Amino acid sequence: MRFIIGVLIGWAITAGAARAGELKAGAAKVEITPPTGYAMWGYGSRHDQPSEGVLDALHARALVLAAGSEKIAIVSLDLGRPPTRQSTAAIRARIKGAGIEHVFLVASHTHHGPVLELDDWPDAKQSYVRQLEQKLADLILEADKALKPARLGVASKEVPLNRNRHSKRDDKPVDRELLVLRLEAADGKLIAHAVNFAAHPTMTSEKVRKFSADYPGALAALAEKETGVPCLFLQGAAGDLSTNPGDNAGPEKFGQALGREALTLAKTIRCQESKEAALAVREEDFVFKSRVDLSNALLRGMYERAFFPKLVDFYEREYREGVRPHLTVALLDGRIGFVGVSGEFFCGHSLSLKRRARLEHLLFVGYCNDYQQYFPTIEAAAEGGYGADPMVSPVEPGAGERMMDRALIHLYKMRGLLPTLGKEK
Repeated sequence: MRFIIGVLIGWAITAGAARAGELKAGAAKVEITPPTGYAMWGYGSRHDQPSEGVLDALHARALVLAAGSEKIAIVSLDLGRPPTRQSTAAIRARIKGAGIEHVFLVASHTHHGPVLELDDWPDAKQSYVRQLEQKLADLILEADKALKPARLGVASKEVPLNRNRHSKRDDKPVDRELLVLRLEAADGKLIAHAVNFAAHPTMTSEKVRKFSADYPGALAALAEKETGVPCLFLQGAAGDLSTNPGDNAGPEKFGQALGREALTLAKTIRCQESKEAALAVREEDFVFKSRVDLSNALLRGMYERAFFPKLVDFYEREYREGVRPHLTVALLDGRIGFVGVSGEFFCGHSLSLKRRARLEHLLFVGYCNDYQQYFPTIEAAAEGGYGADPMVSPVEPGAGERMMDRALIHLYKMRGLLPTLGKEK
């Protein structure tokens, strides 16, 4: 099994050394709905048919956290996938001057967003993708300008609002944790909320060719109406998880039901002030073998029939050097972890990492900083089925486990629990 670790973007923070200072936070929101006519992401059966309108607007919400000289930007996106690696690099370049080295660009995974793999629509010079890069960079900079001394609080509970859609086993895993992050200013005025939960936003019919944020949009709209501040929805390890709506059928009702659970939980949070807040971040690239060879004409033709040729062109280029996911790990005050992964991770990964990390709270964020399709656990890959087969999960078996081990090592090293003698490499 070939496994290559890329360059650590944030490796300069040595083991256990986190930069301390007053915690600051700032938030902002912007609409990112594409023009009607743009191809839609999420269902292969739609191929490249154009969108026909808008059910509800798509938005991006940014939260910038700063402690000492370190900053991170967490951005929730009403999109099916995060921006591509090329777009992410362009966004990073635009915000670097503000001292923001690390980002979590997190897609909600709505199946009624635009195809970001095509960057030449409506034309190559004025494409939606290029405009989106500028909007997201400007949004992050706006949130950065709004930074103010802040207090933070976190609470979580389990809710029976999702289910494992993949496994046929009686002991199939489900990560039911609903986690709410609350930021408020020193005077108690709210700055933002972030909600972390895992379930596929596929409640709007695939036959509807109109843009929609699905249930995460309804959740955020309710929370923002009640609180008056941005509410970021951070999708979790939803690779094998669907909604479990019960009496709350449909994206509007389900999103509001989950939103009410989040708001109730938020009211229990007592934010704590920290004059010596510590923030540490590490990022890592990987390269894994691909189980799919798109240079094979027969296989390529099958993919083109299932999706459409220009999208297959993108993935042929993307996987030419292997499947290349990205890992982003942050630790706040030595007790709250953020782990972002660029794919649809099965919930067994998040459950295992949360248990092994031994932190007060861990936000596991999927669909973050690029998209490399499904990452089933080894057991799920052996069981087979959609999401675990090479057609949508080209990565070699065991890749997700390798990434979780690396995330765990980073979390322990940033707490000084895995010391390194001499300079870390």
